[in-house]
Amino acid sequence: MAEAFLRKYAGDHFEVYSAGFAPQPINPLTVKVMNEVGVDLSSQYSKDLRQFVGKIHFGVVVTVCVNAEEKCPTFPGVSTRLYWPFEDPAKLQGTDEQKLAKFREVRDQIEAKVKAWLKEKGISYSE
Repeated sequence: MAEAFLRKYAGDHFEVYSAGFAPQPINPLTVKVMNEVGVDLSSQYSKDLRQFVGKIHFGVVVTVCVNAEEKCPTFPGVSTRLYWPFEDPAKLQGTDEQKLAKFREVRDQIEAKVKAWLKEKGISYSE
């Protein structure tokens, strides 16, 4: 979700990548809630962090969960490292409606955080 929102709002300012330690297919509820706000994830897929480490220079690294923050390697040359802890909505146990509500809640939190960070950086974006 963070990758998609950064691409949407600041793709002309940043090359945006997203990766993890144990990539899994994108959760169908993620696809659903992002489609609800007009963000198409059809071109996105889960990537392994090893695809990028030592191959691409990152000026900014953002981790979005406790596990990633604890395990994230040091990237040479990174000028900014940010930790935006969000609850993993896929871990919620409950009804389909409760799960969907949690995905929407986290989606909205991520979007708000991305927008706030861009504003803090003085980067304007269009809705």
